[in-house]
Amino acid sequence: MIRRTSALAGAALGLSLVAQQALAFDITDMSDAEREAFRSEVRAYLMENPEVILEAVDALEQRQMAQQAEADNDLVANNAEAIFEDGYSWVGGNPDGDITVVEFMDYRCGYCRRAKEEVEELVESDGNIRFVLKEFPILGEASTLASRFAIATRRVAGDEAYKSVHDALMTLSGDPTEPVLTRMANTLGLDADAIMTEMNSPDIDEEIAEVRALAQTLQINGTPTFVMGDELVRGYVTLDQMRQIVADEREAG
Repeated sequence: MIRRTSALAGAALGLSLVAQQALAFDITDMSDAEREAFRSEVRAYLMENPEVILEAVDALEQRQMAQQAEADNDLVANNAEAIFEDGYSWVGGNPDGDITVVEFMDYRCGYCRRAKEEVEELVESDGNIRFVLKEFPILGEASTLASRFAIATRRVAGDEAYKSVHDALMTLSGDPTEPVLTRMANTLGLDADAIMTEMNSPDIDEEIAEVRALAQTLQINGTPTFVMGDELVRGYVTLDQMRQIVADEREAG
């Protein structure tokens, strides 16, 4: 027992001396020869242990991701009303769901089209998700025209008609020109003339501008972008990933 205690005391003393030496170390107080030797030792260590560099890069990336996630959570919390309850965006799924999923989308976005079926499967299979669509046209004039048509449809004919138009625009193969949109409205049994007239409403300008301003505040510059509960999800994610995020949000809540 005495020998063990002495050994521990000796080890503690040794660690203390090392710590004191480390604290006393000042690279700015080294001679040129000492500095060169130090650099050579560091280089030799890194060459012998290159995995240390990868570990450091991974640690930095993990730290940056955690910082970004925390900043995104703050953005969502500070803009919750505009995100979840703007008063004009289409709302589907379960209106009383315990999780709200919001999608910022563009009809000309390939990844939005790819995500559409997976998002709808998520909402339908879960049964307890409130789903909000944000018209966020960022891919040129054709995108803006498509969004104006969808918004005008909702204003003229209601939410059910909006969803029909939304689905049709998501699968449209050509450009959404005015003749094409007029034909689409007629095919869906809608009042094409009323919708085309409503497309020029300044209220639609205001709605699109408000969504763009919100996206800028949230630092969103691409589609699709989702808000799932309290989490901001930038870019396309698979159905399994969405389900995991929703599960994590429920557990955290």
